[in-house]
Amino acid sequence: MTPRPIGPDRVLVTGGTFRMGSVSFYPDERPVHERVVEPFWIDRREVTNADFARFVADTGYVTVAERPLGVADYPGVTAAERAPGALVFTPTPGPVDLSDWSRWWRWQPGAQWRRPEGPGSSIEDRMDHPVVQVAYEDASAYARWAGARLPTEAEHEYAARGGGDDRAAFAWGDEPYPDGTARANTWIGRFPYDDRGRFGASTAPVGSYPANGYGLLDMVGNVWEWTSDYYTPRHHPPGVAPVDAQQRPNLLAAASAEPGSRIPRRVLKGGSYLCSPDYCLRFRPAARSPQADDTSTTHIGFRCARDA
Repeated sequence: MTPRPIGPDRVLVTGGTFRMGSVSFYPDERPVHERVVEPFWIDRREVTNADFARFVADTGYVTVAERPLGVADYPGVTAAERAPGALVFTPTPGPVDLSDWSRWWRWQPGAQWRRPEGPGSSIEDRMDHPVVQVAYEDASAYARWAGARLPTEAEHEYAARGGGDDRAAFAWGDEPYPDGTARANTWIGRFPYDDRGRFGASTAPVGSYPANGYGLLDMVGNVWEWTSDYYTPRHHPPGVAPVDAQQRPNLLAAASAEPGSRIPRRVLKGGSYLCSPDYCLRFRPAARSPQADDTSTTHIGFRCARDA
């Protein structure tokens, strides 16, 4: 059954059973397993800067990147080092060791959703771009304000396929660039110094690429999107999960954190404008990435979901 568009900004996905995951790319996408998804609503597009500005104007909300880092979460870090800020992608002058992400990410004091690259930057000409520099808490707060929630990992993956073949590598088939054409805002060229794509090393206005079979925009590419699920290094099908998320959520949250950290990690879905075949081939429905709840970067945003 084809999902039914309601209004300009959301689509009813009628749900069903699909094969979740992949064995062809990264280990944390395994095992492939059958998953049932109940009907749900999902935003047609990512939440934009204009959307988030309305939320902040209405509520006075202050994002995580606008607050100092917590002393308990970052023991031994000086007050100056805990000043508000966020991570900013910075292209390198040339080839670098791709195992060292710090070569292209920098901590930028003052970076936040209104000034994504730090002081001196602005979103004035990017109001129709997805909001970035939003942590999990920020995305969740917006969703509550909108009478919604964040999608689960399974919902996001199911919706990203757009009703297509759940065995295909990409939302549109098995080729990353069919007929030599990019179907999403991803990195074209050599990462992290040479992006020859339509928008370069940047977000794009939402809806700059074709919608999928459900009429959903940018379900892959543009920005990674927060989901509500805690991260585990492998999929655990229902009945096999080592921790029952509903009965023991605190244990699952603790298990999701990196060793030595007390901050839970969630699953990001969809990939971003930084995904490149020579570094991060994750602009695929099955792809996933862990991210600490307090992280804000220039390539993470979100969209909302609702129960049907």
